[in-house]
Amino acid sequence: MPELSIIILNWNVRDMLAACLRALPEAAGEWWVRAEVLVVDNASSDGSMEMVRRDFPHAHPLPLARNIGFS
Repeated sequence: MPELSIIILNWNVRDMLAACLRALPEAAGEWWVRAEVLVVDNASSDGSMEMVRRDFPHAHPLPLARNIGFS
């Protein structure tokens, strides 16, 4: 059971998302082993979800069928 949820909202910023995901283990420090990472994607067309699935197995991609915004 995670004690820390990190939720990232993404829309067509694949490179910034990758940089963010690479930085998380160090940023979370000792919490990293008790953290979950959720990436909510607002129907990106830049390959963001494929990159998350391929390169960041610790992250849980949550793709949306359309861009529903930030709130």
